[in-house]
Amino acid sequence: MEKDFLWGNSVSSMQTEGAWNEGGKGLSVYDVIEETTTTSDWKQGIDSYHRYKEDFDLMAEQGMNCYRFQISWSRVNPLGDGDFNEEGIKFYHEFIDELLKRDIKPMICLYHFDMPLNLSKKYNGFLSKEVVKAFYNFSKRMIDEYADNVNLWITFNEQNFSFMDDEHSFGMAGCLDKNYDINKIYQIGHNMIIAHALVANYIHENTKCKIGGMIAYQKVYPATSHPKDILLAEQIDNFYNQNIVNLLVNGKYLPIVKQYMKNLKVNIDDFDEEQKIISKVKSDFIAFSYYQSMTVSHEKITKNMWINDYLKYAHVKNPYLKSTEWEWEIDSLAFRGVITELYNRYRIPIFPIENGIGVREDISDDNEFIEDDYRIEYHKDHIKALKDAIEIDGSDVLGYLGWGLIDIPSSSGDVEKRYGTVFVNRSNHDLKDLRRIPKKSFYWLKDVIKSNGENI
Repeated sequence: MEKDFLWGNSVSSMQTEGAWNEGGKGLSVYDVIEETTTTSDWKQGIDSYHRYKEDFDLMAEQGMNCYRFQISWSRVNPLGDGDFNEEGIKFYHEFIDELLKRDIKPMICLYHFDMPLNLSKKYNGFLSKEVVKAFYNFSKRMIDEYADNVNLWITFNEQNFSFMDDEHSFGMAGCLDKNYDINKIYQIGHNMIIAHALVANYIHENTKCKIGGMIAYQKVYPATSHPKDILLAEQIDNFYNQNIVNLLVNGKYLPIVKQYMKNLKVNIDDFDEEQKIISKVKSDFIAFSYYQSMTVSHEKITKNMWINDYLKYAHVKNPYLKSTEWEWEIDSLAFRGVITELYNRYRIPIFPIENGIGVREDISDDNEFIEDDYRIEYHKDHIKALKDAIEIDGSDVLGYLGWGLIDIPSSSGDVEKRYGTVFVNRSNHDLKDLRRIPKKSFYWLKDVIKSNGENI
């Protein structure tokens, strides 16, 4: 690894901060989601709003030199399109200063699905151009505030979700009205591309910062050598992965996607005019999350099914891979393939900024030490795959950021699905004392980082 290789942790604000009604924060769409028998609400997270210095100390002890976090839109602008909250802005200044004191490079994500509730009610989220304008105004203020101390930026977490099925697209966009319509999905995806382009162009025109797009890479295998399985996997790759990356890097829709939109008579507002804005965009790196590969069969596809729904219905179990309790298939070889493919195709630095394994874990009065050898094995295999992508395949990789390496509620709000190398003592319905307790993997990863990836 290069000497400036970035080792670190990624999180979102709603999964970490808590303090949902403190510091002048407004409501987001997550703040009003109620708990279920198997999930927590989103009001407390791991209370990092009050405890972030303790968490930064743990990251520094582990040797991390990068932290990708999210600015909560409703914390700095309670209504999303109203007055800014100076207390919230001050909080993130102090937050960033504490990272820098520990030689941890901050990386800001501007949006991780937690739409200000007011904008959801008023405009139905990113279905509206008014929310594009509001996001641009929010982003400009954040860049103006923090760019002197923060060099790395992304706009949207896992932006390709905006072009996926109704659950992913409408959830990412903060839509309260989820009346499913293929035209709405493409309108959401396009609006978020415009929002990204406006912000990326602003950063490049006004700062020396670096910005990239980010996707949740959907690595897909054909279930068999049947030509229809192979075509299906290629279609999913183009629609779920390559189209969005091509937009973020080259400012163009793939022809196969444009033709599909034409055939379906998808009508995007101001499409031709906004192509000029998109065409100016450039990315300094490609960021992505990777947790699993998926396998698909054409036999699962029905005649009138939209391509954007394919992955939702077409996946089948891969008999050659182990799975987690949540049926996420573990595949480090695909991780290498994703890095190598992206770099060969786009020739800009690649940055995996989410990777990890969720497992159910707990402590007892007799034993608080969690021997998570399964997590060590997962990260060891994936870091080895990353090194092979660099040293054998010639890829340019900026760093490796794990996901939620201090336990946080999962994306579904399930605290019991733990990704961390540090245990946080809470459950879905009991906050307990929120103590941070390093696991065995904490000390293993500490040694890996100290050796800059040599001791794995």
